[in-house]
Amino acid sequence: MGDNLNIHAVIPRSRVNGPGTRLVVFFQGCARHCQGCFNPGTHSFEQRELVRPEALLGKHLSSGVEGITVSGGEPFAQPKGLLRLLELAASSGLSTLVYTGFTLEEVMDDEARDACLAFIDVLIDGPFKSSLSEPTLLARGSTNQRIHLLTSRYSLGDLYMQGKAEVIIGADGVVRKTGFSSLGA
Repeated sequence: MGDNLNIHAVIPRSRVNGPGTRLVVFFQGCARHCQGCFNPGTHSFEQRELVRPEALLGKHLSSGVEGITVSGGEPFAQPKGLLRLLELAASSGLSTLVYTGFTLEEVMDDEARDACLAFIDVLIDGPFKSSLSEPTLLARGSTNQRIHLLTSRYSLGDLYMQGKAEVIIGADGVVRKTGFSSLGA
């Protein structure tokens, strides 16, 4: 796979997946299978859509977003592609926020994953635990997940969202649900 990304979905503009309006990229593949996961369709490691990071950003950069949010699946399961995506986003002036089921310590313990940290503004780590669901509008799914401000670009106050979920109806009529709360089937 190399630098290519196996992605599940892309939301060109979201306001509940981090500060401001964001491009959201959901990676395909996660070995954790957290009970109550908001994105169980991302668990399989089967190829869904292979895309080069350059092509992905090239297609969506014109949408006027402040930053990119990377979620999953598990982004660090594809460290080479993740690194390239983060490098490109940072060089384009976009902020970067990454969700991972790994802890920061686990990320730092792997050379390929650790290299990504230099290009991440905010890392939200730890597996989702439905029994610890986040009751506030903070941009995380459960209270065990830690927020690491790896640069001074944002403060904790910037990570309180306008809502826990959003429904997006595309020009093609496709309805997408995103955020940190289940909206039902």
